[in-house]
Amino acid sequence: MEFGQLNTAPAGGYVKDVTEATFMADVVDASQEVPVIVDFWAPWCGPCKTLGPALEAAVNAAGGKVKMAKVNVDENQAIAGQMRVQSIPTVFAFYKGQPVDGFQGAVPNSQVNEFVAKTAALAGDGGLAEAIEAADEMFEAGEIEDAEQTYAAILSEDPNSAPCFAGLAKCHIARGDLDGAEAVLNGAPADIASHAAIEGVFAQIALAREAENAGPLGDLQARVDADPTDMQARIDLATAMHANGQTEEAVETLLAAFKQDRDWNDGAAKAQLFKIFDSLKANDPIVLNGRRKLSSMIFV
Repeated sequence: MEFGQLNTAPAGGYVKDVTEATFMADVVDASQEVPVIVDFWAPWCGPCKTLGPALEAAVNAAGGKVKMAKVNVDENQAIAGQMRVQSIPTVFAFYKGQPVDGFQGAVPNSQVNEFVAKTAALAGDGGLAEAIEAADEMFEAGEIEDAEQTYAAILSEDPNSAPCFAGLAKCHIARGDLDGAEAVLNGAPADIASHAAIEGVFAQIALAREAENAGPLGDLQARVDADPTDMQARIDLATAMHANGQTEEAVETLLAAFKQDRDWNDGAAKAQLFKIFDSLKANDPIVLNGRRKLSSMIFV
């Protein structure tokens, strides 16, 4: 089914139903080109019946600058679990493969229109998106100083650019300056403080601080080998693995810990998994595979 084929959307619309099987293509991949708003709803949800049509109308009025995916949580519980949807309606905005904004509950039409307009504007920002992408490439190539200067220049044009605050903070992390990274994020405007990019770097900082106290990797592995029921050793081992660049191994270690005792220390294994997921891009294969495995354990 292509966008605009829902019976609830007017002819020529940009709304479609999405399932667990199509979420990757219709949301994550599609948002590389055009922002996608995802509406988590259910047939029995009263507020959903008000919010959904309002969102659809605003999305269709945007004329293709933004698209909308509707996810029935009753029929797609794994996706709802992966996105940590705790109540409905819940709405996320995806762009460049990542959730960048969202809200819960029914809101007035004025806020719906504002949210859709803000999301649609992500794809047309006078070239700033391309500049951010260039800065990201510099960072990945290890050109930290050049990346930092580029992020700062973009912020002079757009002081509300969450990806740039996140990028600047990552530059501090790359230099081992965790306090500086935290200060950059704390200096971001309040209305973008909960942006996924910023929360992701906060997660990176938390993981880095925990790694400082986790202990030597070899010693932790020996503790787990000697006593597989030592949950703290498993958590510490995963933290040390992540710090050592073994992210996939860290996720597998935490999944095993969750399977062994999901409730230990108020769900510490699950919390640590989400921290790692949040620190990575939403479409990272490690995240997608890890969330899928976690969901299969949760919904058994």
